[in-house]
This record gives sequence, C-alpha cells and structure tokens, in this order.
Amino acid sequence: MSKIIIINGSPRKNFNTAQLLHSAENGAKHSGSDVEYFNLIDINYKGCISCFACKRKGNKTNGLCAYKDELTPVLEKILQANAVIIGTPVYYSYPTGMTRNLLERMMFAAGTYLKDEKSGYTKRVLDRTIKIGLIYTMNCPENMADTYNYNTILSADKMFLNHIFGYCEVLNVYDTYQFSDYSKYDIDLFDERHKREVKEKEFPIYLDKAYNLGKRLVLN
Repeated sequence: MSKIIIINGSPRKNFNTAQLLHSAENGAKHSGSDVEYFNLIDINYKGCISCFACKRKGNKTNGLCAYKDELTPVLEKILQANAVIIGTPVYYSYPTGMTRNLLERMMFAAGTYLKDEKSGYTKRVLDRTIKIGLIYTMNCPENMADTYNYNTILSADKMFLNHIFGYCEVLNVYDTYQFSDYSKYDIDLFDERHKREVKEKEFPIYLDKAYNLGKRLVLN
C-alpha cells in the first residue's frame, strides 16, 4: 500500500487550505493509499540552522535533516512516503513562514552541492522518486498573479522540489474567500459579494482538482 503524507502549512486548521487538503486526502484514500495528516501549527520546530551536517564529507544523513526537533518525525515519514502533499496560503507572494521552514529542512538536507555531469545540475541524494504536490491558496485573483510576481516566486519551489525529489506538481487556488464574516473587518479593497460568488462557484471546482491531485499521486 502506498503511503501519502499531507501537511497543512496554514495557521487555520479548517479553512480554505485545510478543506483542499482534506479533499486531496479523500482522493488518495479512495485510491487505496494510507494517508497521514499533519498541521504544522501544532509542531514546534525551526527552519534550516545552517549546521551543514548534510554537506559534510562522508555524512550519512541520507536526505534527513540532522537537526533534531519536533519536525524530525515528520521529515522521517516524508522520506519513507510515496508522495507528499503540502498546502499553504500565500502571504505577500510567499508561502507561510512555517511552510518555508519545512521546505528548507526538506530541500537542503536532500539536495547536494555536488555536480552531476550527466544532468548538468546537482546530484540527488535520494535513490527513488517521492512525488510532491503543492497546493497554494491565495486571496489574489488569477489575473493579478503576474502583477505581484506570484507565479515567478512560487515556481522556484516547484523547480527545486522537482529536481531533489524527482517530481512536483502545483495547484494554484485563486481569489479565495478570506473571512467567515467580512463585516467584522476593515476591508474595502475586495468585494465581499464577488468573493462569495467565487467561493460558491469556483471553490468546488478547486476541491475536485485537489481530490484528483491526491488520486493522481497515488495511481501514476
């Protein structure tokens, strides 16, 4: 049975990002995968501390970050998994800080500073593919993504994850409904009625896409 790790990088456990991840979880489960779900907000950990243990000559970290904290068991499970799906809101063009810290620990330990003459890139530590799925949720409408450089900035993680882990695909979810009750907040930059319409009409489509992502990472 395949093993999929799903990680919520949002500080909210039940809103847009979490709903999409649970849809992906259902897709994976219905395809026969064993799924384990984590909320990063519940885990006390740091980003990369530049100890360089994973880059020392003769090191045997084998892609696992050498720094030990509450994230270590999650990183161990990631390296044992067939696929990993990470969801995060986008805050000012970037994933949440806790998601970025996770990605640092994943990528830096499993990446190398060694040349691969065949590929012209760097050698891989891992001897197999771990499929990575990224789900980005954002308040930004799709037609404004390039204006704020979202696509350029977020594409960097896909590029590195694809090389280091062997496969990465991304689902961008635009124009999300940000608050349960817009009347409680100082906000006239966005039209709540428009946001509600997108939530009702477009968000179910994104949920289906997330479901199919979870299913696809198991079956393909």
